[in-house]
Amino acid sequence: MNRRNPAVAVAALVVCASVLTTAQAAKNYRGRMAPVPMTTAQASTIAGVGSVQAALKGNSVTISGTFEGLRSPATIAQVHRAPRGLRGPVILELKVATTGDGTTGTLAGTFDATPAQLADLDKGWWYVQLHSERAAEGNLWGWLMLQEKK
Repeated sequence: MNRRNPAVAVAALVVCASVLTTAQAAKNYRGRMAPVPMTTAQASTIAGVGSVQAALKGNSVTISGTFEGLRSPATIAQVHRAPRGLRGPVILELKVATTGDGTTGTLAGTFDATPAQLADLDKGWWYVQLHSERAAEGNLWGWLMLQEKK
Protein backbone atom coordinates (compact mmCIF):
# COMPACT_ATOMS: atom_id res chain seq x y z
CA MET A 1 0.00 0.00 0.00
CA ASN A 2 1.24 3.49 -0.79
CA ARG A 3 2.02 5.01 2.64
CA ARG A 4 2.50 8.51 1.27
CA ASN A 5 -0.87 8.70 -0.43
CA PRO A 6 -3.47 6.18 0.75
CA ALA A 7 -6.01 7.61 -1.69
CA VAL A 8 -3.80 6.53 -4.61
CA ALA A 9 -3.52 3.02 -3.19
CA VAL A 10 -7.30 2.80 -2.71
CA ALA A 11 -7.89 4.08 -6.25
CA ALA A 12 -5.48 1.46 -7.60
CA LEU A 13 -7.39 -1.28 -5.76
CA VAL A 14 -10.69 -0.01 -7.19
CA VAL A 15 -9.22 -0.05 -10.71
CA CYS A 16 -7.90 -3.60 -10.21
CA ALA A 17 -11.28 -4.79 -8.93
CA SER A 18 -12.95 -3.12 -11.91
CA VAL A 19 -10.58 -4.86 -14.32
CA LEU A 20 -11.27 -8.24 -12.68
CA THR A 21 -15.02 -7.64 -12.88
CA THR A 22 -14.75 -6.66 -16.53
CA ALA A 23 -12.64 -9.75 -17.20
CA GLN A 24 -15.53 -11.76 -15.77
CA ALA A 25 -17.99 -10.06 -18.12
CA ALA A 26 -21.19 -11.83 -19.01
CA LYS A 27 -20.97 -15.34 -20.38
CA ASN A 28 -23.71 -16.40 -22.75
CA TYR A 29 -25.30 -19.81 -23.16
CA ARG A 30 -27.82 -21.04 -25.72
CA GLY A 31 -29.92 -24.10 -26.29
CA ARG A 32 -32.41 -25.43 -28.79
CA MET A 33 -35.51 -26.96 -27.23
CA ALA A 34 -36.98 -30.05 -28.85
CA PRO A 35 -39.31 -32.92 -27.92
CA VAL A 36 -37.78 -36.01 -26.37
CA PRO A 37 -40.53 -38.63 -26.05
CA MET A 38 -39.82 -41.22 -23.37
CA THR A 39 -42.22 -43.82 -24.78
CA THR A 40 -44.03 -44.41 -28.07
CA ALA A 41 -47.31 -43.48 -26.37
CA GLN A 42 -45.88 -40.05 -25.50
CA ALA A 43 -44.89 -39.40 -29.11
CA SER A 44 -48.53 -38.52 -29.92
CA THR A 45 -48.74 -35.92 -27.12
CA ILE A 46 -45.31 -34.28 -27.44
CA ALA A 47 -44.47 -31.73 -30.12
CA GLY A 48 -43.08 -28.24 -30.53
CA VAL A 49 -39.85 -26.29 -30.76
CA GLY A 50 -38.16 -23.57 -28.78
CA SER A 51 -34.99 -21.81 -27.88
CA VAL A 52 -33.45 -20.83 -24.59
CA GLN A 53 -30.65 -18.44 -23.64
CA ALA A 54 -28.84 -17.68 -20.42
CA ALA A 55 -26.57 -14.81 -19.49
CA LEU A 56 -24.19 -15.08 -16.54
CA LYS A 57 -22.89 -11.91 -14.90
CA GLY A 58 -21.04 -12.50 -11.65
CA ASN A 59 -23.10 -15.21 -10.00
CA SER A 60 -26.42 -13.99 -11.42
CA VAL A 61 -27.94 -16.12 -14.18
CA THR A 62 -30.77 -14.75 -16.33
CA ILE A 63 -32.61 -17.32 -18.44
CA SER A 64 -35.14 -16.56 -21.16
CA GLY A 65 -36.69 -18.49 -23.99
CA THR A 66 -39.54 -18.97 -26.39
CA PHE A 67 -41.57 -21.99 -27.49
CA GLU A 68 -44.31 -22.82 -29.98
CA GLY A 69 -46.22 -25.69 -31.50
CA LEU A 70 -47.06 -27.64 -28.34
CA ARG A 71 -49.97 -30.08 -28.59
CA SER A 72 -51.42 -28.89 -25.27
CA PRO A 73 -51.00 -25.75 -23.14
CA ALA A 74 -47.68 -25.21 -21.34
CA THR A 75 -47.79 -25.58 -17.57
CA ILE A 76 -44.34 -25.19 -15.98
CA ALA A 77 -40.67 -24.82 -16.92
CA GLN A 78 -37.74 -25.89 -14.79
CA VAL A 79 -33.96 -25.97 -14.94
CA HIS A 80 -32.50 -29.41 -14.25
CA ARG A 81 -28.92 -30.56 -13.62
CA ALA A 82 -27.51 -33.55 -15.51
CA PRO A 83 -24.96 -34.43 -18.18
CA ARG A 84 -26.27 -33.97 -21.70
CA GLY A 85 -28.75 -36.65 -22.69
CA LEU A 86 -29.56 -37.73 -19.12
CA ARG A 87 -32.38 -36.70 -16.80
CA GLY A 88 -31.56 -34.96 -13.55
CA PRO A 89 -33.04 -33.18 -10.53
CA VAL A 90 -34.76 -29.79 -10.67
CA ILE A 91 -32.54 -26.95 -9.48
CA LEU A 92 -34.58 -23.85 -10.47
CA GLU A 93 -38.14 -22.92 -11.39
CA LEU A 94 -38.86 -20.62 -14.35
CA LYS A 95 -41.92 -18.46 -15.04
CA VAL A 96 -44.01 -19.41 -18.07
CA ALA A 97 -46.18 -16.91 -19.96
CA THR A 98 -48.41 -18.25 -22.73
CA THR A 99 -50.39 -16.63 -25.51
CA GLY A 100 -53.51 -17.71 -27.36
CA ASP A 101 -54.36 -21.33 -26.62
CA GLY A 102 -51.31 -21.77 -24.37
CA THR A 103 -49.20 -23.69 -26.86
CA THR A 104 -46.94 -20.70 -27.60
CA GLY A 105 -45.14 -18.49 -25.13
CA THR A 106 -42.06 -17.49 -23.21
CA LEU A 107 -40.15 -18.62 -20.15
CA ALA A 108 -37.87 -16.58 -17.89
CA GLY A 109 -36.09 -16.38 -14.56
CA THR A 110 -33.13 -14.76 -12.80
CA PHE A 111 -31.16 -16.54 -10.07
CA ASP A 112 -28.07 -16.25 -7.92
CA ALA A 113 -26.13 -19.47 -8.48
CA THR A 114 -23.64 -21.19 -6.19
CA PRO A 115 -20.07 -21.86 -7.36
CA ALA A 116 -20.95 -25.55 -7.81
CA GLN A 117 -24.01 -24.66 -9.92
CA LEU A 118 -21.89 -22.30 -12.05
CA ALA A 119 -19.34 -25.08 -12.63
CA ASP A 120 -22.18 -27.36 -13.80
CA LEU A 121 -23.48 -24.62 -16.11
CA ASP A 122 -20.03 -24.24 -17.68
CA LYS A 123 -19.88 -28.03 -18.22
CA GLY A 124 -23.21 -27.89 -20.08
CA TRP A 125 -25.04 -29.71 -17.29
CA TRP A 126 -28.04 -27.35 -17.09
CA TYR A 127 -31.09 -28.06 -19.20
CA VAL A 128 -34.48 -26.41 -19.42
CA GLN A 129 -37.52 -28.66 -19.45
CA LEU A 130 -40.94 -27.33 -20.43
CA HIS A 131 -44.02 -29.30 -19.38
CA SER A 132 -47.50 -29.18 -20.86
CA GLU A 133 -50.94 -30.46 -19.86
CA ARG A 134 -50.67 -33.64 -21.95
CA ALA A 135 -46.94 -34.09 -21.30
CA ALA A 136 -46.57 -33.90 -17.53
CA GLU A 137 -43.17 -35.63 -17.70
CA GLY A 138 -41.87 -32.91 -19.99
CA ASN A 139 -42.59 -31.69 -23.49
CA LEU A 140 -39.45 -29.86 -24.63
CA TRP A 141 -35.84 -30.14 -23.43
CA GLY A 142 -32.85 -27.93 -24.20
CA TRP A 143 -29.32 -28.07 -22.79
CA LEU A 144 -27.60 -24.71 -22.21
CA MET A 145 -24.21 -24.67 -23.93
CA LEU A 146 -21.56 -21.98 -23.52
CA GLN A 147 -21.30 -19.74 -26.57
CA GLU A 148 -17.72 -19.20 -27.66
CA LYS A 149 -16.64 -15.67 -28.42
CA LYS A 150 -15.71 -15.11 -32.04
